[in-house]
Amino acid sequence: MKGIVFTEFMDMLDAQHSPRLVEEILDHVELASGGAYTSVGTYDPSEMIALVGEASAQTGIPVPDLLRTFGHHLFGRFVTLFPVFFEGVTSSFDFLPTVDSFVHLEVLKLYPDAELPTFGTDFSTPGSLRMTYRSSRNLPDLAHGLLEAAVKHFDDGLVIHRQPPAGEDGAVVFILSPAS
Repeated sequence: MKGIVFTEFMDMLDAQHSPRLVEEILDHVELASGGAYTSVGTYDPSEMIALVGEASAQTGIPVPDLLRTFGHHLFGRFVTLFPVFFEGVTSSFDFLPTVDSFVHLEVLKLYPDAELPTFGTDFSTPGSLRMTYRSSRNLPDLAHGLLEAAVKHFDDGLVIHRQPPAGEDGAVVFILSPAS
């Protein structure tokens, strides 16, 4: 897993809670990396699972809520760090289909070893977008938070309905449609 995910998670905890919380988490979790992350490094995804679990234990925030909150934070950071992905884009329906076809391709140019999730898109229902999330990391709550942040960023007035995982690959479907 790319280091930017780790550094941004720690930055979010630091900003929303305290530097002391980050220290407590790092003190309580055994990490092969020692908890020293760089944004360009690559780290074992099990470390992120351990960090999120300990952050949940320390804050009392359930893991799914913590991951969704992190998705909001991460999307905001992506807007700041990678503005080219958002240039000329005015809606979630314009942006989200580019995640696999443009954003992830550009990420792979910078980080060829990155293992990215996939987001299949389907507009077959008029006015709605069906996104199918697949990832070996199995972090659909993080994906959900990223989608929520995109909808908020573009102020689309969309709601997100999440279907339970289906099939052997654990794909999770998100349906974005106008609020009633």
